[in-house]
Amino acid sequence: MNFVTPKKKFGQHFLKDKSIAEKVANLAPQSFDGKVLEIGPGMGVLTHFLLQKNKENLYVSEIDSESVDYLKQNLFDVNYHNRIIEGDFLKIAKNILQSDVWFVVGNFPYNISSQILFKILENKEHVIGFGGMFQREVARRICSAPHSKEYGILSVLVQAYYRVEYCFTVPEDVFNPPPKVKTGVIRGQRHRDTIGTCSDALFLDVVKTAFNQRRKTLNNCLKKFGIPTKILEDAGFARLRPENLSVDDFIKITEMIEKAR
Repeated sequence: MNFVTPKKKFGQHFLKDKSIAEKVANLAPQSFDGKVLEIGPGMGVLTHFLLQKNKENLYVSEIDSESVDYLKQNLFDVNYHNRIIEGDFLKIAKNILQSDVWFVVGNFPYNISSQILFKILENKEHVIGFGGMFQREVARRICSAPHSKEYGILSVLVQAYYRVEYCFTVPEDVFNPPPKVKTGVIRGQRHRDTIGTCSDALFLDVVKTAFNQRRKTLNNCLKKFGIPTKILEDAGFARLRPENLSVDDFIKITEMIEKAR
């Protein structure tokens, strides 16, 4: 097998540029007490460089059986075929990630890239970091700071646990087929396992509830949690909108809600 046909149903846009692939591969640590997982290797352009750096601890997750066959024939020795995990990552993420400590990397399919991040967050205690390619607008959203239109749910939830940086932009013509949008490459490194004294589930609920009504002040958009207005006013949050709050502000508010209960 010399070629894999990119499939629209899997959101495949195969990277062709080897210099960019090498840069993305370099986002993964070369030596650490854990494993590297590439999601959606396709024809293995990125995989080639990851194998050079991390052959003994590299695993790949691939949904496309044609790509799996290609990888077995062209990149992975027969003794390493068990490193190719065939299946839908969104369905098997927990089984994979909870088995070890991981750094996740990939040319992530645009149509599921946010869902991949949520799977990383659900298993954050096992994922020390991630790096890879996203639709540029999504990448900017993940890395955005308060007081911007791009700042939202993904920004807060990811930055609560990972320090993120926008690395560089990739043009459309280095992919087959070319996507209709530019690509942004980002890297995240976990900087904490827990967020204060509040539960992860409540924190997630607070952030989602706030940004789902982002034009309202916190006094209005957080009413369902039953937190007294005076508590928000005394903390200086009542008249602010979600986009004005830092990650630590959201953590403080969640702790206040939990305490008020």
